[in-house]
Amino acid sequence: MLQTDFPEYDPSIAKEFGAQGFTGPDFMGIPIFHDEALLQLLLRFAFNLFFSWIVIRYFYYRKSGRRDFLFTYTLFAVTIFLLIFLLDSVKMQLGMALGLFAIFGILRYRTEQISIREMTYLFIIIGMSVINGLAMTISYVELVVTNLLFVGAVAIMESSRFVKHTATKAVLYEKIELVKPEKYDELMADLETRTGLKLLRVEVGHIDFLRDTALLKIYYRPDNNQPNSIDAITKLNQIN
Repeated sequence: MLQTDFPEYDPSIAKEFGAQGFTGPDFMGIPIFHDEALLQLLLRFAFNLFFSWIVIRYFYYRKSGRRDFLFTYTLFAVTIFLLIFLLDSVKMQLGMALGLFAIFGILRYRTEQISIREMTYLFIIIGMSVINGLAMTISYVELVVTNLLFVGAVAIMESSRFVKHTATKAVLYEKIELVKPEKYDELMADLETRTGLKLLRVEVGHIDFLRDTALLKIYYRPDNNQPNSIDAITKLNQIN
């Protein structure tokens, strides 16, 4: 039982009821140093950072290579864990905590173009940090198994043995006569020749008869089974 669990802490009353209070020096009722609390903070912080780093570095960054999200996800893991761990002393409810971080995410990222994959990893990092920060009553074995389940689920979904990644590209196409349904095979052959990709299918979008162009979306399976962050980008100003 910690001193910070009580708004007004009286060591004599705590001792009378058998509570183990802080025995070290304090300043205005707040302990200056508490070795057990500090040790628990450092151990859980290292634990959370270790598993978060596995997900960020060895699954996300290995395929995307984006240092900006490596920086963002790592600091998200650190910040959220410390907020949750330290605010647990004031009994912040889980719903309030998740709502707070959701608001932070909306305010920060509402003007950024982020793919579903990046947002999924962000939610995973938030979930792991919240669990590791709030799970104060379960055993360390249960906490390890929980984090291993996170890592295992990400590993399975990122593995080419279980999930085949389908990449897409937006193509501005000028041979408008080939976008007709009856010339689909010719369209596929022309695109494969010009792009060098083995296409799975092609979808025809906007058609501009004034400029004789059509916007196509081509689907293909990359050789390295890795996602491409530029897949759906059609303008230079959309590139981060």
